[in-house]
Amino acid sequence: MAKGGARKIGVWVILGLLFVGLIGFGTTGLSGRITRLGTVGEMPISVQDYAAELDRQIRARSAATGEPITMQQALAMGLDRQAQAQLVAIRALDNEAARLGLSVGDEAVAGEVRANPSFQGLDGQFDREGYRDLLRREGLSEEDYESRVREDIARSFLQAAVASGVPDPETYASLLAAFLGEERDVRYITVTAETMDAPPLPPREGEMEAFYEANPELFTAPEVRQIDYAWLTPEMIQDEVEVDEQNLRDLYDQRIDQFVQPERRLVERLVMADQAAAEDAMGQIEVGGATFDTLVSDRGLDLADIDLGDVSEAELGPAGEEVFAAEVGDVVGPLPSDFGPALFRVNAVLNAQEITFEEALPDLREELAGQAARRTIDAARERITDLMAGGAGPADLAEATEMEFGQIDWSPGVTDGIAAYAAFREAAAAAQEGAFPELREFEDGGLFVIDLTGIIPPQLRPFEEVEEEVRAAMLAEATAREVVAEAERMMTTILETGDFTDRMPEPVTETGLTRRSFLANLPIDMTRRIFEVEEGGIAMAEEDGRVVLAIVDAVRAADPADEDLAARIEAIAEQAGAAIRDDLMLAFMTEVQE
Repeated sequence: MAKGGARKIGVWVILGLLFVGLIGFGTTGLSGRITRLGTVGEMPISVQDYAAELDRQIRARSAATGEPITMQQALAMGLDRQAQAQLVAIRALDNEAARLGLSVGDEAVAGEVRANPSFQGLDGQFDREGYRDLLRREGLSEEDYESRVREDIARSFLQAAVASGVPDPETYASLLAAFLGEERDVRYITVTAETMDAPPLPPREGEMEAFYEANPELFTAPEVRQIDYAWLTPEMIQDEVEVDEQNLRDLYDQRIDQFVQPERRLVERLVMADQAAAEDAMGQIEVGGATFDTLVSDRGLDLADIDLGDVSEAELGPAGEEVFAAEVGDVVGPLPSDFGPALFRVNAVLNAQEITFEEALPDLREELAGQAARRTIDAARERITDLMAGGAGPADLAEATEMEFGQIDWSPGVTDGIAAYAAFREAAAAAQEGAFPELREFEDGGLFVIDLTGIIPPQLRPFEEVEEEVRAAMLAEATAREVVAEAERMMTTILETGDFTDRMPEPVTETGLTRRSFLANLPIDMTRRIFEVEEGGIAMAEEDGRVVLAIVDAVRAADPADEDLAARIEAIAEQAGAAIRDDLMLAFMTEVQE
């Protein structure tokens, strides 16, 4: 409530400044108070309308982001200009409707007012006094409000007239749906280093040095940031924190349901229409005329629909005793349930579980000690802040507080020690030499301070240090070239023979592929390439050191009798029609404003 009030105050502060700037330009009353900001044609834009629209824009953006937006942020986002543009567009349409003579009578206006829930009392009927009171609180007279309603209705007539008469583009939708619904059957093989007859030869003497010199970016160490830091985490001090025995027992008692659980069963329950139906179903199972699974499927249900999960005897109520006396796989019933007579099947027995206080003690102690440690750290925050204000750096803080001092040569990819915390890595990446250290917080409630003492720029590592990396990179590059070359040789053979040969990898068959199909573990653009060739053609895609070759065995056009296809055509037509109408409305509004 306070945030909303502050936002509205901000709106009126901006408008107050706007009033000063508009003195001599807007329309004023006898008192000199500005009541309008301007006109669009013959239609005025009032100050109140602008304030309301700006407030609406701010509330909408706040709702979208989940965070309150200040007036300064709203102005930086251009919400004031958006509010102005929205009002100009609306009043331009109102002006055009008035020019065309579009309007409605008092009866239509009255019906619209009476139908507004804001003006209805507890009995759901129009409340005349409530109507007047609400308008008075909003600073509106009945005449002003009803005039707005009249304009709104006339504007809606104009908008409907512009947008109506545009048919949904069914031809376009049919073509697009047919395009998406086309199917293809393929067989494909995957060529990798493992499928080749012989691996590529290792690099020869002298080639590695040449590769190293030609590709320095592959062997250059990243920038290193030399950082002094002081840190304090709950884990550092929680072993020193005293935890009251009674608090541990109280926590154990609060969570007794987690530590002491009775014997449970995994149970399915099939509720029947009445007792007679339940007895008949149980009789069919007993004589072998039906199974529990067939009874479930005959009802149009899946086993997931009747699964109760793990339940205790007490949770099953009157049926509990007999269900818990059954063996795994048994079906028992009819037995009462909350929804009527039912059959129950036992799928598993979960033994009773009891974790004693002594067994749970280490976890309970760690939890309470962690909470106490976080409180201790939070209490130390003010003293640490005061020391930093006096010029204390990480080393000084470690001497004067429980914080620990450390140094790290950090670069992206280093995640050891303090760098295991994302908050530290973010701070290290953004740190500036000579900047005043800031007290920051870890995700677990700990605190840390960093000081960037130096930066080592990226450096090419010596060849001797990266010799094995050079060899691996060259081998990977040579392997990738050989895989592509082998795949191209295979493609030539396929074109000559019309099919895969016995010397090639075993082909995999996929049928009924559409352009929306996803082929797992294959190059992401494989489906697109398959649909770029005709029946009998070959598609080829390369990714991650492998090449996939696919033969298109069959091409089938989309089935016009397919119900899914018909529904897709209808949906596409509606979407496209709505887009056309929106574009038409936008063009009309632009023309009217100009």
